[in-house]
Amino acid sequence: MSVKSLSVLDGRYGRTTEPLCEIFSEYGLIKHRVEVEIEWLKFILKELKLDKTDEAAIEKIDIIKNDFNQSHAEEIKNIERKTNHDVKAVEYFIKDRLITMGLDSIKEWVHFACTSDDINNISYAIMLKKGKEIVVDTLAGFIDEIEAKAVLYKTVPMMSRTHGQPATPTTVGKEFINFAWRFSNELKILKEAPVHAKINGATGNYNAHFFVFPEVDWVKASENFLSKTFGLEPVFFTTQINPNSSLSFILHSMIRSAAVMIDFDRDMWGYISLGYFKQHLKEGETGSSTMPHKVNPIDFENSEGNMGLAISMMEHMAVKLLQSRFQRDLTDSTVLRSLGSVFGYYLIGVKNSLKGLGKLSLNAAVIKKDLDNNPELLAEPFQTAMRVSREKNPYERMKELTRGKEITGDDLCKFVDGLEKVPDIMKNKMKALTVDNYTGLAGQLVDLYFSKK
Repeated sequence: MSVKSLSVLDGRYGRTTEPLCEIFSEYGLIKHRVEVEIEWLKFILKELKLDKTDEAAIEKIDIIKNDFNQSHAEEIKNIERKTNHDVKAVEYFIKDRLITMGLDSIKEWVHFACTSDDINNISYAIMLKKGKEIVVDTLAGFIDEIEAKAVLYKTVPMMSRTHGQPATPTTVGKEFINFAWRFSNELKILKEAPVHAKINGATGNYNAHFFVFPEVDWVKASENFLSKTFGLEPVFFTTQINPNSSLSFILHSMIRSAAVMIDFDRDMWGYISLGYFKQHLKEGETGSSTMPHKVNPIDFENSEGNMGLAISMMEHMAVKLLQSRFQRDLTDSTVLRSLGSVFGYYLIGVKNSLKGLGKLSLNAAVIKKDLDNNPELLAEPFQTAMRVSREKNPYERMKELTRGKEITGDDLCKFVDGLEKVPDIMKNKMKALTVDNYTGLAGQLVDLYFSKK
């Protein structure tokens, strides 16, 4: 981390985003381009046998990608300063290496029949696939944590709040499992989402390929190259560029999970402010520059802020990258270069929320006090029982008794005693009911979640 870093991604949050650097940095992009060019060259020579190159010579080509390092990337950047073209610079770098290795006879097979986006879109597809794996692993770890809390607090009753006001009780565990279910849906989508790529030439029709080698089944060849070499799903219906449908699909899933994360962060922030959770203290930490008593929920606030940034970028990318004038314009290129930033902000968001969770412990006394102080929450089951028993105007009578008023358990018992049509067995059941045991099937729903995983 440098205090002169322009972006927080490799500055303040550099340690958090470090796993992304090898993938999405300029170095990462160049390295992936070299890998794609080398694999395409090998495929042309070895699989399609379009040249009578000795197989031992072909195997030597791997040295170029296997030994690739930062100095090589800088060398390519120097070439780019002359060519003013980043992919062409990679091509020239590889050709120079082949000449040095005594393989100059095959150098013109480098970048064979390719347009720049053939190399770029595959590189970004590989990067997307790797980034997706990191997101899946990180999100899965987060889900594990909230599932664990759901089990731990499965039967702990808690007063709900609708519109911020006291409402029908739930359990702490059930509220955690609600979020686990929402995140799990997106995790499943991300896991199964394919990553598309294309290698079909200047306008997507294999024009140059077919002109010089009409006997080759180029559609099948490109499918084999993409799927077997990189595990990517081929897309055949393109212009010069990949239409980015799979990227948009993945980003939209990430947008939804980021929105759920913000919802979770805000709820946790609220529960902390209500005193339902206590935050563990860390020696040496300061909560406020002027108020020594404060322990702020900064991790959830940090997560919320960074997820907001991630969403704004992902929303733009997911829409913009589906659009290109005629057979291509260059607006996609500059936007794609920020793909790493998207994953960076998203990763910071998940990891900080996870960090915040790790600092929490339940404050059962405060939760119990809220339940005890709001006996009017039993208006719902009481009026429901009155309906079943054909009691006159059940809702309206409970409303008159409880709405906007402070009542006690004794008040409710007296009310129940005055009911005319409710049978005694139900009256006894109503008088025995307390707010903290009026949680319905909340605990069972936690179990149901795990049974359906």
